[in-house]
Amino acid sequence: MDPIDYWPQIRRVCNHALGSSLHYSMATINADGPPHVTPIGSLLLREPGHAIYFEKFTRHMLENLRHNNKICVLAVNSGLWFWLKSLFRGRFATPPALRLHGTVGAPRKATSEEIALWQRRVRRLRRTKGHALIWRDMCDVRDIHFTKVEGVHIGPMTRGVWSEFSKAVATS
Repeated sequence: MDPIDYWPQIRRVCNHALGSSLHYSMATINADGPPHVTPIGSLLLREPGHAIYFEKFTRHMLENLRHNNKICVLAVNSGLWFWLKSLFRGRFATPPALRLHGTVGAPRKATSEEIALWQRRVRRLRRTKGHALIWRDMCDVRDIHFTKVEGVHIGPMTRGVWSEFSKAVATS
């Protein structure tokens, strides 16, 4: 599926995932072939098919992206109530997870708007010691261009949820 066609639904699933997990999982490929997965909390979805993430604590990803700029982002709604309601119903009302495939651009300085968006996301924690230590000086970003979205299927509980996801696009 082309992510541009499904962007509002992708944003909804990703917002639920971030709200419940506080991060996304981003996979890159090591130089010798094996995948490497990194938790990324600073991914910001932008216009359709595009995102940025602040690059501050991603040592292995830096090396991996030098030789292969392809990535896969996994967004999973880990909310307890979401899962309990789904388990009792025997089906998910909305997609529980998705994968976004894409390519990552070169590092660049964040714009003032991008920094403001990031600071707005973590504003509730701005008076904590941790905020000052890890989030205050976020300034380097990378652009991501998503080329494909893929639903995560969890047996019969996700039957039909992806067709409903597609129908929502047709009616919006």
